[in-house]
This record gives sequence, structure tokens and C-alpha cells, in this order.
Amino acid sequence: MPEHDRDGLLIIIAAPSGTGKSTIAKALFERMPRLAFSVSHTTRPPRPGEVDGQHYHFVSDATFAAMIDDDAFAEWARVHDRHYGTSKGEVARLGDAGKDILFDVDVQGAELLLAAYPDAVSIFVVPPSLEELERRLRGRGTESPDQLATRLANARRELSCADQFSYVVVNSDLRVAIDAVQTVIEAEGHRRLRNPRLASYVRDMASDP
Repeated sequence: MPEHDRDGLLIIIAAPSGTGKSTIAKALFERMPRLAFSVSHTTRPPRPGEVDGQHYHFVSDATFAAMIDDDAFAEWARVHDRHYGTSKGEVARLGDAGKDILFDVDVQGAELLLAAYPDAVSIFVVPPSLEELERRLRGRGTESPDQLATRLANARRELSCADQFSYVVVNSDLRVAIDAVQTVIEAEGHRRLRNPRLASYVRDMASDP
């Protein structure tokens, strides 16, 4: 029987701020060796401890603008006067290495990535309730009352986009949510249409006299 040598998956995980998607993503990287993170480009300066090429590709405004002109990004956005983007070259490099690529993005980024890669696996992580989301955001202690109100308003708007995703996972229990997302990724990896070589092998077995 041939190796399970399917093409790599593109996996998009999005969620309202405070829902726990980055924590879920971190756990998945520890559990799933084939999973790789798509390192984004940004024009903001590195923070203490950040490594170029590992946390971000740190580039100048001029370099980022040139990449936009060259249509080098699958998606990009301006956030707080800085630019962030996912390069098509980074996605191609990881795909050629046989990796499953995980994108940890906001809803806007997910929409742009799905437009560029419509076959991607899209997973939307949601809180069990807005009250619980507010409790978690307050617990972080990083937002002012105005910022908290803005994040909750944004969460309501983002939750209205749930129909754009193939899967929705409720993060009421973190371990259960991690297991659910992992199950989705593993199941997608076994879909027949994602395994043309294995499907061909099975057809050949069926046709043997």
C-alpha cells in the first residue's frame, strides 16, 4: 500500500478576539508534526525576543509596497498604521515541503485567504456566549472599557460571518475544542479527493483479476 502522500492542506482558523484560537493553534502545532505556520510579512519593528523569519518577516514600507505591486500577497491589511500580509511564496514553499499550513487570522483575513485558496479548510472558533467572551476579555486585563466595548462590538459583527466557514467549533472547554479542530484537520486529510494517488491505487486493486 502506498504512503499517505496527499497534497498539503491549507487550514484557516479565525475567531473573535479573546475566543482562544491562538491557544488552540499552539496546541495543534505541538500535536501535529506535519502542521506548519505561515510566517507573515510586516512593516512593524520586531518586539523584544522576536526573530526575523520565525515570528514575522520584518520588511520596510518600501519592500511591502513593492510586494503589493508585484501581487505577491494572498492577503494583506493595514492595522494600526502597520502592514501585515501572507505571501504567496511562503505558502508555496511550505506546500512544496509537504506541510499542512495553518493560518491564524481574523475574519477579514480569512475572507481574503478563502478568495485566494477556495479549497482551504476554514474553521471558525466561537465562544459559548458573549457574556463568557466578555469575562475572558476582562480577565486578560489588557483593555480599557472603551477598548473592551469595541472588541465586543467587533465580535458581534464577526459572529454574523459564521456561515462563510465550513466548520464551527465552540470553545467552551479548551481541551475539547482543540480535539475538535484536530479531528476536522485529520478528517480533511483523509478525504478521497485530497488523496488522488491513494484513490488510484485502490481502483487498481479493484481491477486486478
